[in-house]
Parts: sequence; structure tokens; C-alpha cells
Amino acid sequence: MIERITAKDGPFHPASAVDFLPLQQLHDLQSRRLKETVDLAYRRVPLFRSRMEKIGLEPEDIRGIEDIQLLPFTEKTDLRDTYPFGLLAVPTSEVVRLHASSGTTGKPIVVAYTREDVAVWSEVMLRSFAACGVHAGDIVQNAYGYGLFTGGLGAHYGAEALGAAVIPISGGNTERQIMVLKDFNVTVICCTPSYFCYLIEQAEKKGMDIRQLPLRVGVFGAEPWSDEMRKRIESSSCVRAFDIYGLSEIIGPGVGIECVQQAGLHLFEDHFYPEVIDPVTNEPCPDGVEGELVLTTLTKKALPMIRYRTHDITTFISEPCACGRTIRRIHRISRRSDDMMIIRGVNVFPSQVETALLAVEGTLPHYQIILSRKNGLDHLGVLVEVTPEFFSDTVSGIENLHNLLSHSLESALGIRVDVRLVEPHTLQRSEGKARRVLDQRSLGEQEAGMDGFENFCPGPNGK
Repeated sequence: MIERITAKDGPFHPASAVDFLPLQQLHDLQSRRLKETVDLAYRRVPLFRSRMEKIGLEPEDIRGIEDIQLLPFTEKTDLRDTYPFGLLAVPTSEVVRLHASSGTTGKPIVVAYTREDVAVWSEVMLRSFAACGVHAGDIVQNAYGYGLFTGGLGAHYGAEALGAAVIPISGGNTERQIMVLKDFNVTVICCTPSYFCYLIEQAEKKGMDIRQLPLRVGVFGAEPWSDEMRKRIESSSCVRAFDIYGLSEIIGPGVGIECVQQAGLHLFEDHFYPEVIDPVTNEPCPDGVEGELVLTTLTKKALPMIRYRTHDITTFISEPCACGRTIRRIHRISRRSDDMMIIRGVNVFPSQVETALLAVEGTLPHYQIILSRKNGLDHLGVLVEVTPEFFSDTVSGIENLHNLLSHSLESALGIRVDVRLVEPHTLQRSEGKARRVLDQRSLGEQEAGMDGFENFCPGPNGK
């Protein structure tokens, strides 16, 4: 089986063999690891032990992976409430790495790693790169941020373990990024999808066509992005764009990734067991039914996470993947339950706005969603950049594009949206995660303007 797959999909790395395990063998491995993890957390983490005792559950009651639904959930608030080290299952003397979130909404999320945890992280990142066709001899420009953010070092270790050459350029300094892309014959880039769009744009300003470079693979993550965004990236760069998934609370990037089929995210479920549940009833969702992704670490030593509620919305894909991997797939994460905006009683997600905008020819992948209040009601507006050709077109051409976008958004969202077209390079760019939503509702109508738009692009269509 592996021989056939590797002949079709490229060089095979031995570490990826577990991706193709027979299902019973994978089940047995998961069961053994779950029992070990539950025992560790019960003995070493007071919060987890107290929750198990509260429901009358003991480690011996968990006989296999099928019993995972008996266990209590873990939430992000648990990490904040026990800041910084209250959920550690090992002494700090065994911790070799600490990372943390930015903490913009309160106390940062602190995550810890033992030497074994770092080795697992390197392994799953190696398997991630191998799944999307990266191999020894590739030159990887790693533009994820280093430091407290988990992205940079996770990708770095995995690519090196694979045998690729890593350029630890980190985020920012776009001029240097473009120079290195060209001069170092980079074949793989790792960054957020929005930042890669910005790199393409800045390269064009310098008269450089990224399509003429050896660059062939983009490993993009750290923010939700749509299939429409993928199409734009691939058509404007000749780079195959792969979605990578991860979160710091579980391990960082490397929880899952698309393979060369680009048909869903394979989850490395020998280390991270997935469930999809109804976020209201907490009951498991059948394959194909949308719900909240819940993850349990099966091998994490420093900070085991039991049934961690990610708030990421997805579905399981039941059909086998053409690549031959037996590990489960989920649909790409396009939204989070806590990203939802309720506008006049209608649920709206940023990913829906992106898909509707980029489905219309003439738009660029740079937009801003603005929430405001108008006459006491919530109001949704969108600024979107259009190509130079469309922006310099006739008034009737611009009006036609405006009408197409308004119709596309109303059809997708079910509500009217105030659309403003703006010139290329008008909206602020990000060298990390894009800030797509600007919520001005707390400012009031006087501070934000009657519709919250006038401060950004006065006049019709941004003119």
C-alpha cells in the first residue's frame, strides 16, 4: 500500500508510515495512549482529577478510545484560570520549552513542552510537510513568527527533521522576504495566507513575477481562509497552497494538514484524537454533519489536554482519501463559533464574506468588515479593494461591479450589506494574522459616524 502511494505522491518518509496504519492497529494505539494520558492527568493535574471525581469517574473506567465521551471537557478558560502553570502534569524542571499566546483578551495562554513533547511536535510537522509534497533538498522560507508564538519553531523543527534547508526569516521585513525568495531559490514558503497575498502584491510593485521563481509549495495557516482565497493565491503565483491546522493548546501547528489531494485536513490522530460534537447538546455529530471540533492529546506529557473544545467548526469526511492515508479527515476550518457576528438576527461569519467577495471577478483578496450602529441597529459594511483595471474603468463599470458584489453578499448572507469599493493598496496590510473585522458598535453613532463607514472611505464607492 505504502509503495503504491509513495510512487504516486512523491518521496516517502518513514515517519509518515503511521499515516497509513490499518484501522484496528490505529485504534489499539489510540486506546493505549488514551489510558496512559488519563492516568497521567488524573494523578498530576488537580483540576482534571476533581472533575473526574465530581462525576464519579476513575482512570480504570477508561478501557479504550471508545470511552472518551465519558471524560469531562476542557476549555480555554481553564488555562487562563490556572495561569501560568496550574495545568502542568510534570515538574517545571522537566519543561524545556514555554510558549504563550498574545494575551490580547486577558491573561495569555501558556503552553509547556517536555523534551518528548518537542520530539512529537517535530514528528507531526515532518509528517505535515511530507503530506503536501515537501522533501529533503527543498529550501523552506519560514515566515511564521518565532518567539512566544508557536508557529515559527514548530515549522522550523519539522522541516529540518525532514531534511529540508530552513531559512528562519520569521515574520515582517517584506523587502527582505522578497529578496530572499528570489536570491535563495526558495521552493517552499510558510506564512499566513493574507501575508503571502501581500508578498505577491509587493513583488509585483518591484517588477518581479513570483510565478517565475522556483517556489512551488505554500504551507499557509494561523488564520481561517477560503477556497476562493486558495484559487486566487494559486492563479497569481503558481504555488500549490496547502492549509495547515493547529493550535497552541494542543501542540501548535501540525495537528492536521492537507495532503497533495487538497481534499480535507488529515488529522494526526495517533497523537491528537478528534471528535466533532454538537456545540449545544455536546453529543457526537455523524460524519458529514457540522459541529465543533474537540481534541484530546494522546502523547502530551507537560500539558495533556482532555477533550479540549476548540470552537472550530467542521465536519468529518467519511470517504477514504485517494492518497491512501487512513487517519481521519475533516473539512477545512473556515470559521469558529466565537467568530460569529449576529446582524439583525442573522448569523454571519467572516469566511462567508470572503467567499462572496472573491467569487466576483475584479476584487482583490484585501477587505475589511466594519460593524457599526445605524439608527440603533447593527450595521454590516465591507470595504474591498478592486483591481486597478476595474477601479479606472468607467462609472458604469464600477457601478456594475458594485452591484455584483452587493448581490453576491446578500445572496450568501441573507441581509443587505453596504459595500464600498476602494483603490488597490488602500487597506492596511498585516505581516501576521489579518485583522478582518473592525467592530465599532461600542463607540456609538456619533463617534463612529452614522454608518461607521464615513471615516474610512467618504463618498459613494470610496470616491
